[in-house]
Parts: sequence; C-alpha cells; structure tokens
Amino acid sequence: MIINDKIKPSPLLYARVAGVLYLIIIVCGLFSEIYVRSRLIIPEDAVTTAKNIMDSIFLFRLGFISDLIMIICDVIVAIIFYILLKSVNKNIALLTATFRLIQDAILGINLLNFFVPLILLSNSSYLKSFETNQLYTLCLVFLTIHNYGYLIALVFFGIHCFLLGYLMIKSDYFPKLLGFGLIFASFGYLMDSCANFLLPNYTDITSWLVIISAVIAECSLCLWLLFKGIKLQINEN
Repeated sequence: MIINDKIKPSPLLYARVAGVLYLIIIVCGLFSEIYVRSRLIIPEDAVTTAKNIMDSIFLFRLGFISDLIMIICDVIVAIIFYILLKSVNKNIALLTATFRLIQDAILGINLLNFFVPLILLSNSSYLKSFETNQLYTLCLVFLTIHNYGYLIALVFFGIHCFLLGYLMIKSDYFPKLLGFGLIFASFGYLMDSCANFLLPNYTDITSWLVIISAVIAECSLCLWLLFKGIKLQINEN
C-alpha cells in the first residue's frame, strides 16, 4: 500500500483538536484551583492546611495530576496555534508559541513545590529531626512559593495572549473579536502578576479582572474552536 506523504491533517482538524485540549485545560485548571487548592490551602494557617492535606491526600494528589495533564495539553495547544497562524506572520507565531512553552516549563517545574508537602507529611524517618509544627510551616511555605511560581508563569502567558490576539486580528481565520478578547485578557494576567509582586494591597481587584477577562476570552476561544473551528482554509507553505 502506498502512503502519500503530502497528505496532512486539515486546519479544521487542528482547530477541533485544539478546542478539545483547551476544554481539558480549562476543566483541569479549574479543578486544581477551585476544588483542590481553594478547599485545602488556608493562607496564614499552616496547621489547618497541613491537616486538610492529610485528611484529603488523594484529592491533593488528584490536583497534582490534574495540573500535569493541563500542562501537557497546553504544550500541544501552543504547537497547534503555531501551525494555524504561521501563515499570518511566521516569526510572531514562533514567538507566541515560545512564550506559551516557557510558561508550561515554569508550571511543570513549579509543580515540585506543590508536591513537596506530600513528602513533608509522609512521616519518613529522615524527617524526624523536624518538629511537627515546623513541618506544617514548611508545607505552607512551599505552597506559597508554588502560588508565586504560578504568577511568574502567567506573565509569560499574558504576553502569549497578547501576541496570539494580535495574530488572530490580522488573520482571516478567526473572528477579530476573539483576538481583542485575548488582548484584554493579557492585560488582566499581567496586571494581576505585577500587582502580587509590587502592589499586594490591590490583588483583590486584579484577581477579579483576571477571572472576568479570562473566562470571557478563553472560554469563547475554546467554544469557537470546538464548534466553528476556523473560517477559511489555510494555505500551507
């Protein structure tokens, strides 16, 4: 049987796959953040946080796996967007994918900080030199570091969203409104991350800005990819 090497997946198929993966990203991200971290981690309360984790170890592990799945899917989405938009501007498309992949690399390494509390609470013999309250405090320290690592990653994601939005506005394959939505979301991500490092008293405001802009922009993009795909056929080079 002869296989034609010139046969390539259609842009519409790429868009559908990106939509499915984006849906997985959203579901896994919300599960880890809302159902796991928000329920188990109590800021400024190391003892309660540690006890919550010990009482829900499997849920905590599910949060770790959920984040891992999210990152894997995100890597593939970054590559798909590059394939779909490289005909608009190959250099900017490559830069866009690079910023998203850097975000994924940071998130992947940062997951170690999220996993450390399970090691500290494992009752391993080499931890006997620590007092119980010290172990609890260390757990919260590493979870706090994980939170800030997440914020660093979102700086790169914010830049990615801005560039992706620009490419979508310039292309004929997506509604320009999706591009403007992503640019709006990019400022939300960047403002929230900067506020956490520079102006922590204003994080309540910026966090809501992120929630509103991200829900509108990214959910709209996900739904468009799932149900509409792309508007025109892309001419591959």
